[in-house]
Amino acid sequence: MAAAGSSPTIFEYFGGEDGYRCGYCKNESGNLSHGMWAHSMTVQDYQDLIDRGWRRSGKYVYKPIMNQTCCPQYTIRCQALRFQTSKSHKKVLKKMLKFISKGDVSKAVSEEEPMDSHIEDAVSCSFVHRSESHVSEAELTPLNEDHADVVENEDEDKGETKEEVNVKKAELDSLQICGDKDAAVPGEPSPSTKTVHAPPKPGKGADLSKPPCRKAKDIRKERKLQKLLQNQRCTLEGSPLQAEHQALLLQSSKSTTNQPKSIEDFIFVPLPDDAPHKLEFTRFLCDSPLEPENPPNGPECGYGSFHQQYWLDGKIIAVGVIDILPYCVSSVYLYYDPDYSFLSLGVYSALREIAFTRQLHEKAPDLCFYYMGFYIHSCPKMRYKGQYRPSDLLCPETYVWTPIEQCLPLLELSKYSRFNQDAKAVDEDHIKELGRVRVLHKRTIMPYSVYKKRRKGPSDEASVQQYASLVGQTCSERMLLFRS
Repeated sequence: MAAAGSSPTIFEYFGGEDGYRCGYCKNESGNLSHGMWAHSMTVQDYQDLIDRGWRRSGKYVYKPIMNQTCCPQYTIRCQALRFQTSKSHKKVLKKMLKFISKGDVSKAVSEEEPMDSHIEDAVSCSFVHRSESHVSEAELTPLNEDHADVVENEDEDKGETKEEVNVKKAELDSLQICGDKDAAVPGEPSPSTKTVHAPPKPGKGADLSKPPCRKAKDIRKERKLQKLLQNQRCTLEGSPLQAEHQALLLQSSKSTTNQPKSIEDFIFVPLPDDAPHKLEFTRFLCDSPLEPENPPNGPECGYGSFHQQYWLDGKIIAVGVIDILPYCVSSVYLYYDPDYSFLSLGVYSALREIAFTRQLHEKAPDLCFYYMGFYIHSCPKMRYKGQYRPSDLLCPETYVWTPIEQCLPLLELSKYSRFNQDAKAVDEDHIKELGRVRVLHKRTIMPYSVYKKRRKGPSDEASVQQYASLVGQTCSERMLLFRS
């Protein structure tokens, strides 16, 4: 869905043979990831990449080597449209509301959830320094803007044009970010993925075939309404209004007893005129490798990377970074003023971002998920992301989404697990034709089959094969792999 005239995705691929220090278990060389440097990236390409287990930290895009790394990191998404606040989430929302409306400061110990996963991708910080690109901008500029100068085979490789066109970039001031936020249905899967459903084993997770548990007070209310129906039957017997009256009462019963408060009911509460505090939000595009797009059928703010600023009484107390993509809002970072940690800003910001995802869905129907980065079961501090329900984890082998309730028993047995229980299932977008991988070489776009014939020196086929298998056939034919 790249906008006309926008830059294509251009990557340098670094491989992933070396181990680095793990930010979770502190293993000095146990963190193993594949990495790429993004010179530019379309929102659709990044959506497809995170649906294959990739994640960005600034311009560095990495994918953990799941069956080898010390702390496997599973992509997690929350089904925002079906999200229900937990008791701990309600406490955080009520605490913020009381502080703003009444000035109450909770004396309770902060929530057990860490401030967020904003410590999370310390994993990437250890290797970004070695993976910065030293390629000049001129080498990355295709010879013409609409990519008409594309070599599809050797016969067409005649008479290259010399016209130079600058690759578009967002030239906006960016803030320094010191911590990553890998912070946070079975429902409709995004068009590029599937969801696997299997009944849980006895005693393992919720039984989805049974109705949800109900509170005793709700059951009592319904019994009272049923009794009211019985008492009114004698006066309504034979009346044409009887059926309609009963239907309205039953409908009222269901609406009052089975409708828990939504996240919006907690966030968008009218404040008193004399509220002692005022919390405001501003949002604006920020610098990132993602090319901003604003299609007519997309959200009003468009797609791309955004800073969300949290202002309290005219003072900025937190800044979140989010990527708005075709099917999701992806949480990237949050950094905050530690003086306000009593407000549990990490949890609060995640809940605000879920509500924002639901809001964007009204204009962009495909956008209905909230991606929370990685779920790391082997690191107890990072398990809190599983409390944002309903949520799914990405199978590291077949790239299908599986409800987290079905994944947890497997992760208790082994820190690495294939979630797709269909033994015959494979990655449906696995690489089939390596020669069709798109390459940018000497400012000319060509398929790998052509580049391979031109290349001088040792073969790089193994590296290109690895890159293509990790990004998938679809992305490999759409994105540009830079070759010097």
